[in-house]
Amino acid sequence: MNYTENYRGIKVDVQAPQVDVPAGLQEQIRKSIDKLLRFTPVINAVDIYLNISGTGKTAERTLGMRVGIPGPDVFSEEKAKDRWNTMLRAVVDKNVRQLQKGK
Repeated sequence: MNYTENYRGIKVDVQAPQVDVPAGLQEQIRKSIDKLLRFTPVINAVDIYLNISGTGKTAERTLGMRVGIPGPDVFSEEKAKDRWNTMLRAVVDKNVRQLQKGK
């Protein structure tokens, strides 16, 4: 499932070729953008990539997030067998640390 939306003037592009993105995760993505906005005044775009590789008990989830800001973009990725919400929080925290270092 792929979708694009405009949230607060920010282009949000979610690429999830093998994953159905639940409504709860979409809301969590919006909350994550709100959190990121506390650390940078301008976000032009947010790209999120969700993927599952493998099957059954060996399936590994990958969540990557690129935050398009003036200057160099920030990117982080998490690979785990956790839930999407847990991985999204970890990725947002990594991006926040990168934004703080850039100040």
